[in-house]
Amino acid sequence: MQSIDLSLLPTLDALLQEGSVSGAARRVGLSTPAMSHALARLRERVGDPILVRSGRGMVRTPRAEALKERVHTLVQEAAQALAPARPFVAAELQRSFSIVASDHVLTVLGLALDQIVGAEAPRASLRFVPNTVDDPSRLRAGEADVAVGIYGDLPPELRTRKLLTDRLVCVVREGHPTVGKRLGLDQFAALAHLQVAPRAQPGGYVDDVLRARGVERRVARAVPYFLTALHLCARTDYVLTVPERVARAMASTLGLRLLEPPVRLQPYALSLVWHPRFDGDTAHQWLREALVRAASQSAADVHADARVRLAPADKKRRR
Repeated sequence: MQSIDLSLLPTLDALLQEGSVSGAARRVGLSTPAMSHALARLRERVGDPILVRSGRGMVRTPRAEALKERVHTLVQEAAQALAPARPFVAAELQRSFSIVASDHVLTVLGLALDQIVGAEAPRASLRFVPNTVDDPSRLRAGEADVAVGIYGDLPPELRTRKLLTDRLVCVVREGHPTVGKRLGLDQFAALAHLQVAPRAQPGGYVDDVLRARGVERRVARAVPYFLTALHLCARTDYVLTVPERVARAMASTLGLRLLEPPVRLQPYALSLVWHPRFDGDTAHQWLREALVRAASQSAADVHADARVRLAPADKKRRR
């Protein structure tokens, strides 16, 4: 391939299409002598005269006739490949996107995102998959377009953008037999707990904070989904510690009460994460902005001092 001068292809195409040196010269903007010189190079390269005299004009050789359509197609395809991309039009988008996110994110942002996508790109498809410890690998491998979550140390090439913040609250059912308007630390520790573990790992931030206070809690049930935990909490005497946004979204429907935790739990931020291979992809840019707009509509208020990374103990559990 190094010995092939591909810049000769447009010249060869012009000669084959026009069937004359002067016509080919006009077609590509060269002088007639320059085109004659190019024809000589092509004859040497192809091993064929390409054009031969016939009376006062020139005719194509059989080899030239065989090459005519093939070379023309190659030149057209090369021109299309190197042409600037068409302007992005969301309404014309027909593409499926894979989004890694928890049911917490879907509950908070799902409706707003659905309305944005439905209005702007009705033929686009969104496929949501749960978070796992392999989220960074899935992004690297191109198995997912974006991920939403709170992470530890991500691979350095991955891009991140803060999407929304949230804080943790405690939840019990209306009419809970022992929990009143306030929840003390001793009572909190004595209750049976529900825990949401989206990545299927035991322990977590709440346990670390309690342990620092010399307190242990008993996790009676651990489930992977926030909505499952909220439904179970509504029909039992468990206490559940979950993000406030998803708790408030479901409280009235399920008959739940929100309470302040008995210890300070730092707010946290959920980040939008993607691989830089999509930085210049206009459709992917639109998807990311759609997620940001959905967050601004559904979770606009920002919690100060929100942590953006998992605590060290959380990261150890994920390894």
